[in-house]
Amino acid sequence: MVQERLVNKAVSVLLIAGFACSERCNIRPRSFDLVAKRADLLLIIKVASPIDNVSEEIARDLDLVAVHLGGMPLIVGERGRDTELERGAVYLRYGIAALNPETLFDYFVEGVPPLVYASPGGLYVNINGDMLRSLRERRTLSLGDLAHALGVSRRTISKYEAGMGTTLDMAIKLEEFFNAEVIESIDLLSYASHFKGANSPAAPGTDSAAMSALMRLGLELHHLRRAPFQAMAHYEEQTILAGCGSAQKVMKRAGLIGNLSEITRTHAVCVTDEEVRQKRIGRTLLIGPRALGRLEDGGELLELIG
Repeated sequence: MVQERLVNKAVSVLLIAGFACSERCNIRPRSFDLVAKRADLLLIIKVASPIDNVSEEIARDLDLVAVHLGGMPLIVGERGRDTELERGAVYLRYGIAALNPETLFDYFVEGVPPLVYASPGGLYVNINGDMLRSLRERRTLSLGDLAHALGVSRRTISKYEAGMGTTLDMAIKLEEFFNAEVIESIDLLSYASHFKGANSPAAPGTDSAAMSALMRLGLELHHLRRAPFQAMAHYEEQTILAGCGSAQKVMKRAGLIGNLSEITRTHAVCVTDEEVRQKRIGRTLLIGPRALGRLEDGGELLELIG
């Protein structure tokens, strides 16, 4: 199966690169497939081929998890809808970088960053505007002189020097003209959220009573719609991955949520909508509504989680 093979390839690359990887998130629906951590770098990875299968809702969840866990979202795939992903190229899906497993290997194992990004109309590169200006002035060329030599407008050269990207063909022309490198590599770890605005509502079927109980404890909740956990809860400087629902549902997820909390260095709790014996499943605290109702604040919950 393509999905399974791609996940295995991504995990193999990350293990070679020295990352600790979580269990695969095999619960549907899922906004990400695994998380991986190396030192202070946390990756939230969605595997999808074609990458167009990443919907806006999936991307929002992926973004939210990354932002609130201090991580970096990445999409790994082999194809777009109409074409294979090129090695050394980055594609964007709702502002999130998408790349093939070979580019993932080049960046995290070999330390070779991608140079090319895809945009409507083809493949483009970033130009080092300051370098281009310096090379032009060293040759005592005006903007018009360089524009004439390359067959573009003076305004286009001015935009290149201001940092506007260009086609790969034009970048090669510039480098051949000056016999110097002007293409800037792409920093995969530089991420700015594409999504702005209010927190998403809880997913349909989420136990609102459990969510209300967590908020009563003073926890700041961020709802997720397609992740293994229904919310990320912040209390002071601590983060809790919170699953909510029936005992049967949360017990199926508790082990995975605990594993994710271990990799992300957070805490894990599953709140049931029925009374259960308070216990641990791996790193995850399983707690019912009555026991949760006896707590005064998030600090007491964190003490229980341990």
